[in-house]
Amino acid sequence: MFRSALDALRRGISKTAAAVTGGLRGVLAGKDLDEDLIDRIESTLVASDMGVRVAREVVDEVRRAFRGGTAKRGSDAVGILKERLKQRLRGSDLSLAKVAEGPTVILVVGVNGSGKTTSVAKIAKALKDQGRSVLLAAGDTFRAGAVAQLEVWAKRLDIDVVRGSTNADPASVVFDAAEAAIARKADVLLVDTAGRLHNQEGLMRQLVKIRAVLAKKIPGAPHDTLLVLDATTGHSAIAQAKAFGEAAGVTGVFLS
Repeated sequence: MFRSALDALRRGISKTAAAVTGGLRGVLAGKDLDEDLIDRIESTLVASDMGVRVAREVVDEVRRAFRGGTAKRGSDAVGILKERLKQRLRGSDLSLAKVAEGPTVILVVGVNGSGKTTSVAKIAKALKDQGRSVLLAAGDTFRAGAVAQLEVWAKRLDIDVVRGSTNADPASVVFDAAEAAIARKADVLLVDTAGRLHNQEGLMRQLVKIRAVLAKKIPGAPHDTLLVLDATTGHSAIAQAKAFGEAAGVTGVFLS
């Protein structure tokens, strides 16, 4: 199980649950539940940037409890909502690709400020804890301090980093990292990339180039592409996922 990612997802859901139920407490405090109030709960959840389908699912749990006589007060509804949100990911099993021969390549992408580089470090630690040898590629050559930040994490984890000069072509850095991963017989090559807005077409095309370089050097690479999202992003995450999915072939999401 890829526990680092799962823990991040759980923390994200917990934050959302705290924000949503915190707002609802003011609406529900001291009130008796009825069908009209339950409808208002659903409207409030949708307005708070929760998806319609998810809002309906969690409110249906409240409605069933109310009709069954186990939820009578607003405080009962708050408890049900909070627990239901957390339960949505209980029992999930997240795993990453593992190829039979050569290094498994994991590409990590996301917008500026999403916590991407720190997430790379968390993923690296989880992989190392599984007994897999990891090599990092510092593909964010544009942001001041990005490489240094990754190197600090790598030193703490005792993991090597392949880096280039400031403002170097990210694709060339990734190429060098792929060669190094093969030469060192690393189990995993974990590629950090520069943060970019999903509507920056030039930078998005750069991801296409990076993918092409990896595929040319290592068959099937990248074997996984993770999109790092801020857990509080809301509906704009859908636009990000669509754009990065088209440019980078996203296979999974890591919530920071």
